[in-house]
Amino acid sequence: MSDQILNLGPYMAAVRARLKRLEEEEFSPRLWQKDPSLWKEDPKHQLVIRNALGWLDVVGKMEKNLEDFSQFTANIKASGFKHIVHMGMGGSSLAPLTFQRAVPRPSGGLPITVLDTTDPATILRIERSVPLGETLFIVASKSGTTAEPAAFGEYFYAKVKAIKGPQAGENCVAITDPETPLVKLAQERGFRRIFWGCQDIGGRFSALSHFGLIPITLMGLNVGELLSRAKQMVQACSPSLPLGNNPGIILGAALGELALQGRDKLTLILPESISSLGLWLEQLLAESTGKEGKGILPVDGELIGEPPIYGQDRVFVYIHLAEEKDERFERSVKELQKTGQPVITIQMNDRLDLVQEFFRWEIATATAGAILQINPFDQPNVQESKDNTYRFLAKVRQEGRLPDYLPTLQEDPLSFFTDEKGEKGRDLLKAFLAKAQPGDFFALQVYLPDEPETTKALQIIRRQIRHRLGLATTMGYGPRYLHSTGQFHKGGPNKGLFLQMTADDREDALIPGSPYSFGTFKMAQAMGDLEALKAHGRRALSVHLGKNITEGLEILIRIIEEAFKT
Repeated sequence: MSDQILNLGPYMAAVRARLKRLEEEEFSPRLWQKDPSLWKEDPKHQLVIRNALGWLDVVGKMEKNLEDFSQFTANIKASGFKHIVHMGMGGSSLAPLTFQRAVPRPSGGLPITVLDTTDPATILRIERSVPLGETLFIVASKSGTTAEPAAFGEYFYAKVKAIKGPQAGENCVAITDPETPLVKLAQERGFRRIFWGCQDIGGRFSALSHFGLIPITLMGLNVGELLSRAKQMVQACSPSLPLGNNPGIILGAALGELALQGRDKLTLILPESISSLGLWLEQLLAESTGKEGKGILPVDGELIGEPPIYGQDRVFVYIHLAEEKDERFERSVKELQKTGQPVITIQMNDRLDLVQEFFRWEIATATAGAILQINPFDQPNVQESKDNTYRFLAKVRQEGRLPDYLPTLQEDPLSFFTDEKGEKGRDLLKAFLAKAQPGDFFALQVYLPDEPETTKALQIIRRQIRHRLGLATTMGYGPRYLHSTGQFHKGGPNKGLFLQMTADDREDALIPGSPYSFGTFKMAQAMGDLEALKAHGRRALSVHLGKNITEGLEILIRIIEEAFKT
């Protein structure tokens, strides 16, 4: 099983004291008894919590479905399918995405593409790259009402219907809770199969349920072995073992106690081979803990730097594979420890141990939530951005277009939208960045295609900010981040500076049955979230890059450099 080592320096005594207190409170047995009073006394919260702890025993339930999984996969292959497109958002897509990027597909497994963006260029690329008539499309939505997978489903159902006519439903599968609107739609269209979600498991805790297991089964992975490995972590975290040996509770106690002491930026150090785990952890931690003005901010994908650039608000988690030693990472982690930064090291035996990490971190997140005295199983602020988006789209239905807001400043090809004042872009950026305080963080919210060159340019901006301001930096592609860090952004502590980026779409694609396109949908999401941030008094600035994303980013990088020099 995966190893875990805590090097917390002066914080170790506080964590030990916290563990002792948890033991005295019988935290572990009460957790497994699903006692909601561990988190909240309020009856409304307790009702939500009682209906959100099914992930504790989901592994045993899923083991009973192994024969069904095997037969389903055999049927899909026998039916001539050559590709899988899994369509979801947040908890319904991030576990499959983690495995798709981190675990090589075994011989005989079907290639899988995970779609979790409303970016039209990405959707069109998928459409053009897969054999539509021989592709199985999985629509994954716990509620059955999530707008993004609903739109994906409409789009690709129409494309397959143009090829196969009334038999188009044979190319579709739904994963959703019972009695949702998606169930009704799947029945009407004759979907090949409906897999039921567990009503007592929230989306971000659903990695070891049908939402995570059906796609990776089709990838050709041995789900029986994966569940067997997951069970090892379940047993290690069970109440039958001493709390002092419980890897999940120990990790959660460390994260919760460190957050109370100001170390609330959980900085992930991950090798490229398993870097996709960071996306899953990002949602689990941010959406679970970022509320009531509290939270643990996961910092994923930030390039590792020299120890002096980091403040006193960090805790580092280094996750690596036993079979892959990265000397640069090893050296950097040792230097961080020498300078007194708290570091937690987790060694996975191989990539299939990802399932153990899913369960370890779910226990840790539940534990940290109890220490922070928040309900880690709701997401009260996620709906705000959704509601704003729906209001903007209603305007499109009525008036045929989104509201046309005038920019604060245009500096071709860039358009700036902010309350700051200035004659040039550098003046606006300088005024915006001057609002940063020690312990803040800087978030890039990017409504652009998720492409390597774009990510490379965004990393330059992250390095600029960290080097000049000493802030932790995060970066999320929209709308994916709305279902992960989006909760933290509005519900967590008011420590963020938010730089949103949009651009003209190279191509667009209409959503069947809707009076708007994916490009309009994506822009409405950006506008809706910006409005929600401002409603919560967050410091936010939006930049529209124009038609050429590469050129726009190059100019923005230069303007930020100028802002720091003036």
